[in-house]
Amino acid sequence: MLQDTIEREFREKVSSEVELMAEGKGRYQVLTPFRFDDGDHLSIVLKQQEGERWVLSDEANTYMRLTYEIDEKDLGRGNRKKIIDNALSVFQIEDCEGELLIDVRDGQYGDALYSFVQALLKITDITYLSRERVLTPFRDDFRALCKESVPEDRLTFDWHDPQRDPKKLYRVDCHVNGMSRPLFVHALDGNRATRDATVALLKLEGWGWKFHSLAIFEDQGKISGNVLARFSDVCGRQFSNLTGNRDRIARYFEEIISAGNGG
Repeated sequence: MLQDTIEREFREKVSSEVELMAEGKGRYQVLTPFRFDDGDHLSIVLKQQEGERWVLSDEANTYMRLTYEIDEKDLGRGNRKKIIDNALSVFQIEDCEGELLIDVRDGQYGDALYSFVQALLKITDITYLSRERVLTPFRDDFRALCKESVPEDRLTFDWHDPQRDPKKLYRVDCHVNGMSRPLFVHALDGNRATRDATVALLKLEGWGWKFHSLAIFEDQGKISGNVLARFSDVCGRQFSNLTGNRDRIARYFEEIISAGNGG
């Protein structure tokens, strides 16, 4: 009777295609028509916890699937983190060491399933940020790495020479100070950004700045040969991508800062 009652409420509140499959005492697999982008269904289990508490759980499946496309560390930073945190807050989802849970309150099984499905779909939306290569996640990741690797009082983002460039035409994505020769860091996500960085470094050099330069690409393989060649003539250290070189970049920051004079 309990299974029939819950299944009926799920169908009324969520979808007529919802089914419950018993998997033992106090545990049901919840089959819904909602899917991940690869075609697999959302993983949802209805189970009884201590006492009379019933919860819906993804049993940590959602985060696991996200890490197929996104580095686990990146789930906790930038726009991705904001999307996840907002979904958890809006739909009152508990994150229990990676397992997502929602309580069935006052016997409202249908309402709980509706909220849970909506939250899981919102969270999986972050995969679009990676596939569409939107600028913001890469730049958020770049800033997060800079903040993790360099004391914040030595960082200035979107820096420009205030005296020679009051209109901010020749920007540096991140300026690391506190050394006799500062480190100018550029985050490059395409040909245009790479061209702009080339011009900026040439201009700063022409103004007499003595500096070290570092470039972190989103994907260096996407930059056309001529654009990359000209940039390489004016830039010092380069990393072909951020995700695969996170530890190397952090070590480079540490080495150049510890050298004191710019390394």
